Amino acid sequence: MNLKIFEYIIYLHYLVINLAVMVYGKIFLIPRRDKPVKKKYRKLKVDSLPKFENIEKQDYKEILKNHFKSTGKEIKPVSRRKSTTCIDKSITCPRCNAPHEYLYDNNGGKGQYQCKLCKATFKSGDKFKKEVIIRCPHCSKPLDKIKTRKSFLVYKCRNNECPFYVSNKNSLSPEDKIKFEKNPQAFKLRYIYRLFTCDIKPLSRNSKIKTPVSLPKIRVSQHTLGLILTYYVNYGLGSRKTAQIMNDIHGIKISHQSIINYANSVATLVKPFVDYYPYELTDFICGDETYIKVKGKWHYIFFFMDAAKKIILSYHTSSNRDTDAAIYALDDVLSKFKEIPKNLSIITDGNPIYLLAQQFFALHDINFEILQVIGLSNDDETSKQLRPLKQIIERLNRCFKSNYKSTHGFAKSEGALSYVTLYSTYFNFLRPHQSLENKVPVSIDSLEKLPTMPARWCKLIELSQEFIINYEASA
Repeated sequence: MNLKIFEYIIYLHYLVINLAVMVYGKIFLIPRRDKPVKKKYRKLKVDSLPKFENIEKQDYKEILKNHFKSTGKEIKPVSRRKSTTCIDKSITCPRCNAPHEYLYDNNGGKGQYQCKLCKATFKSGDKFKKEVIIRCPHCSKPLDKIKTRKSFLVYKCRNNECPFYVSNKNSLSPEDKIKFEKNPQAFKLRYIYRLFTCDIKPLSRNSKIKTPVSLPKIRVSQHTLGLILTYYVNYGLGSRKTAQIMNDIHGIKISHQSIINYANSVATLVKPFVDYYPYELTDFICGDETYIKVKGKWHYIFFFMDAAKKIILSYHTSSNRDTDAAIYALDDVLSKFKEIPKNLSIITDGNPIYLLAQQFFALHDINFEILQVIGLSNDDETSKQLRPLKQIIERLNRCFKSNYKSTHGFAKSEGALSYVTLYSTYFNFLRPHQSLENKVPVSIDSLEKLPTMPARWCKLIELSQEFIINYEASA
C-alpha cells in the first residue's frame, strides 16, 4: 500500500513539472542566476605577422627582357627528354601568357603544369585570378588553412623543417617530448596566423542608438528633464523609482516609459559629443570587460579609459566576449586620438582577444602595445608593475555596477547602450573625481559655472546640439 502511494506521488510530481513547462517554458527548469557565470577564456599565443605575396598578371616577354638585362643571358625553353612530357601548343600560362615551350609537365601527365618563367602552377583551361599567398615569416613556405572561425581563418605552417617549429620542438623538456609524442595537439609548436574576415573599418565611429522620441517635442520643461537625468544617471535610480520621486517630491506625474524614452533621446544627442570631443589624452590606456543584463541574458561592456585623465574612451556593448567586440572597443579608443602616439600602451587582462585585435590593427599599419595583467596575483613582472593601472578600470566597473544595479536590466540592447552612453557622459563631464582633486575629467567653463546638476545636464544637451549642427555644416 505504501509503495502504491509513493508511486502515485511520483506520478503527480511528474504531471506538475510537465504542466509548469507547458505554461512557463523550459526556462522554468533552469535555475535563475543573479550573477553572471565567469567563463575562462582559452589561452593562446599570437605569432608575428606573415609574409604576403601578391600574385598579379605579368607579361612573359617582359620577364625575358628583364632577365637578359640583369644577367646577360637568355632563358632557354624547357628541354623535353621524353615524349610523354610534350605539351599541347594551345596551352599557355594564364599568369604571364608564356607559350608551351616554357611550360613543364608538373605531375607526370596528370594535367598540372608549371611555368618556367613566372613559376605559376595551373591546369589546362584555368584563368588568371589575382590572389595573395600567405607565407611563413620563418621559412617562406605557403601556409595551409586549417580552421574557420567566426571572425577569422586559421592558417598553419606544416613545414617540418621550419626554423620556428624546429626551435620550439628542441626547446621542449624531456618530459614534454614524451607527452608530445603521445598528444602533439596539446602543444603549440608550429607557426599559426589568423586571417581576419570581419568587415570592420579601422578608425570609424558610428552611433547605434535610435531615438523613439523627438527631444524638442517632449512635454516636460528643460529643468524637469535635467532632474530626471540627475536621478536616473547620477544617482543610479531605476526608471520606476525616478518616476515615483518626480511625483512624490516634485509633484510631476510621468510614466517610467517616458523616462526611458527621454533617456534614449538624450543619449542620441550626446553620443556624438562624447565620441568626437577633442580630448587631451596620455599614452597609457587601461581596459576591461564588465556585465550588463539585456533580455534576461548577460552581455558585455568593454570599458577603456585614460589611466591618468580618468576619461572613458570606449563603452562598447556586445552579446559576446569575442575578437570582433575587442576590435570595436579598441577602435573607439584609437579614434579619440588626433594622432596615435608611437609609444601607446594599452593595459588589459589576460584575455587573448586583445592580442588578436592588436594584430588586426597592425595589418592596417596601426601599431600599439598590449600589456596584459594576468590573474589576481603578480606572477610576472608586467603584472607586478601595472597592477595599479588595472585596478583603475576595476574601480570604474564597480562604480558603474552600483549605478546600473537598480535598473534590473534592459529589454533591448539599444536601451543598454543608451544607459551606458549617459553614464559615460556623466563620468567624463559631470562627475568630480577624488583622484583629480574633486575636479571632473573634462572641464568645460560653461558647465562649471552652473550651480546645479539639472542645469548642467541641460547645458550639456545644448552643447551637444550645437556640436551636431556645426559638425554637419563642416562635413
